Amino acid sequence: MIIAIAAIGFLFDTYELLMLPLIVRPALVDLHAAPVDSAAFNTWVGVMFYLPAVAGGLFGMLGGYLTDVVGRRRVLVWSILVYGVSACGAAFATSVWTLLLFRCATFVGVCVEFVAAVAWLAELYADPVERERVIGWTQACASFGGLLVSAAYYFVVSIAPSLPAVRGGHGPWRYMLISGLIPAIPLIVARPFLPESPVWISKKRAGELRRPGIGEIFRPRFRTVTIVAAVMMTAGYAASFGANLQVPRIVPRLPEVQAMAAVAREQTVGLVQSLQELGGLAGRIALALLAVRVVSRRALVRAFIVPGLVIMPFVFFVAASRSLRLVEAGTFLAGFVTVAQFSFWGNYLPRMYPTHLRGTGESFAANIGGRMFGTGGAMVTAQLTSLMPGGLAAAAGTVGVASFVVALVASAWLPEPKGAELPT
Repeated sequence: MIIAIAAIGFLFDTYELLMLPLIVRPALVDLHAAPVDSAAFNTWVGVMFYLPAVAGGLFGMLGGYLTDVVGRRRVLVWSILVYGVSACGAAFATSVWTLLLFRCATFVGVCVEFVAAVAWLAELYADPVERERVIGWTQACASFGGLLVSAAYYFVVSIAPSLPAVRGGHGPWRYMLISGLIPAIPLIVARPFLPESPVWISKKRAGELRRPGIGEIFRPRFRTVTIVAAVMMTAGYAASFGANLQVPRIVPRLPEVQAMAAVAREQTVGLVQSLQELGGLAGRIALALLAVRVVSRRALVRAFIVPGLVIMPFVFFVAASRSLRLVEAGTFLAGFVTVAQFSFWGNYLPRMYPTHLRGTGESFAANIGGRMFGTGGAMVTAQLTSLMPGGLAAAAGTVGVASFVVALVASAWLPEPKGAELPT
C-alpha cells in the first residue's frame, strides 16, 4: 500500500502538470484571453505556465518546512487532496483569472507532494539498495502520468460532444481538468492505514527532532549542495517547461498537421505528447537501473545531460522545421534525457540532508530552484518567440540548449554523498 500510494501521487503529479500544455491553447481561446497567436496570447501562455510555478515554489518551500515540523504523512495526504480538488475546480472557470487561481492551487499541491513523498519513502526503507530501488521505481510511475494524460486527452477529444455540458459547452479541456479529482479518491480510503516515517516519529517522540531553519541549509556543511542542486534543478525544469512542453504548440504549426481536420489535429498533438512521455518513462527506468550500479552521482546525472546537448538542438532546430515523424522521434529522446534528471534528485537529495532538514533542503532545490525559477523557462520562451526568426521552435530550442549547458557546468561542483546510509 505504501508503494501504491506513493506511485499514485507521483503519477498524478505529472498528470496534473502535463495537462496544461495540452489544454492551455483551447482554454485561453474559450475564455477569450486574446487573439490566437498574438503577442498578448503568447504572454498569457507564459503567465499560465509561470505564475502557478511561482506560487508552487513559495508555498512548496513552506510545505517542505512543514514536512519537517508536522510529519511526512500528514503533509503528503493534504497536498494530494489540494491538487486534486483545485484541478477539478479549474474545470468550471469562467475567466482566465479564475483558471489561473485554481492552477496556482494545483501547482502548490504538486510541489508540496513531491518533497513530502520523497522524504517519506526514503525514511521508510532503511536498506540503501532497497531505498534506491523503491524511490527510483515509484518515481518512474510519474511518467505513466504523462502517458495517461496524453491518452485521456485523445479519448476526451473524441467523445467530448457526447458528454454532459460543462458551463454550457463541451470543451475537452474542462473534462480533462475534472479528471484531476481522481487521485483524491483512493487517498481518502487509504489514509488511516498509512504509517508515519519511523525515523521522524522516533525523533519527535524522544524530543530529539531539531526545529528546521531555512538558513541552516546555507551553512558551510550544506551550502554547496543546496546551491548546486537548486541551479541544476532550475536548468532541468527550464528545459522541460521552456522547450519540451512547448512541443504541443509546435506540432499544429507543421504543414502536414495544418492540413488535418480539427479533431485529427488535436489527436496528433496528444499522440506526440504521449511519445515524449514514453521517452520520459524510459529515462526514469534507465535512471532506476543505473542508480544501484553507478557509484558516482556526478557521473550518473551526466549520463543524461551530455547526450541532451546533441538531442535538444536536433529536435527544435532541425526536426521542428522538417516533418512530424522527426518531431515524434526527437521528442521521445528529449523526454528521455530531461525527465531522467528529475528522478535523479529524488534519489540524491535525501542522502545529503539530516532528518530535521530533509524536507526543507529538498524543497529549496525542487520548489525554489526547479518549480519557481526553472519553470520561468516557459515565460522566456514566450517572450523570445516574437523576437526570433524561427518563432516558437527556435525560442524553445534556445532555452533548451542553454539549460543543458548550465546543468553540465554546474555538475562540476555537485558533491558526492558521504555514504549509502541516510544522515540522521
